[in-house]
Amino acid sequence: MRIVLLGAPGSGKGTQGKRLVTRYAIPQIATGDLLRAAVADGSELGREAKNYMDAGQLVPDTVVLGMIRERLARPDAQNGFILDGFPRNRAQAEALDDLLADLGQPLDVALLIDVDIDILKQRILGRLTCIQCGAVFNAYTNPPRTEGICDVCGGELQHRADDNADTIGARLDVYEAQTKPLIEYYSARDDLIRVSGLGEIDDIFATIVSDIDRRLGHGAR
Repeated sequence: MRIVLLGAPGSGKGTQGKRLVTRYAIPQIATGDLLRAAVADGSELGREAKNYMDAGQLVPDTVVLGMIRERLARPDAQNGFILDGFPRNRAQAEALDDLLADLGQPLDVALLIDVDIDILKQRILGRLTCIQCGAVFNAYTNPPRTEGICDVCGGELQHRADDNADTIGARLDVYEAQTKPLIEYYSARDDLIRVSGLGEIDDIFATIVSDIDRRLGHGAR
């Protein structure tokens, strides 16, 4: 089961990705985490990435792909993976396809958690996080019983510093510009599964699993 996970900030793809890890017993590989781990470990690719980061430059795709290659060689990824955060554009998607073909592990599904941009803005702008236990609420869709107080532990709820209209608008604009070509790319190959990210989390997950199992005949290629 080899999955690329697509979805805008606030779409719920992180939540659904964690559930897919449990369902299919495959790792979720977030490229941001890979970069941080490689830099912390001081690996050859990590040192190369750090040089670019220290210079304020983007880490080249070749370095990120090298880290993905190394990660996919680990035993827990032999039955598949969920790749989150890469690719972000068509050129990266094509490079990833070449890498997976070289490894003999072609992609099975590009899973898009689809949510309207206006709803995403509401979700992110209303997001409240407990500074003590990390529980997440939403001022619009899932408010705490007492304003500003966590239902779970009684801790203080805060907005993330980057959850503001200007930052969110910029992030979503970038996502829209980069992801539309990706959706077209995977649609043309008939690899795309598009699932609405609206509704109850359990219902969304049930739809995802049903669509994936139907597509793959209840098993990965």
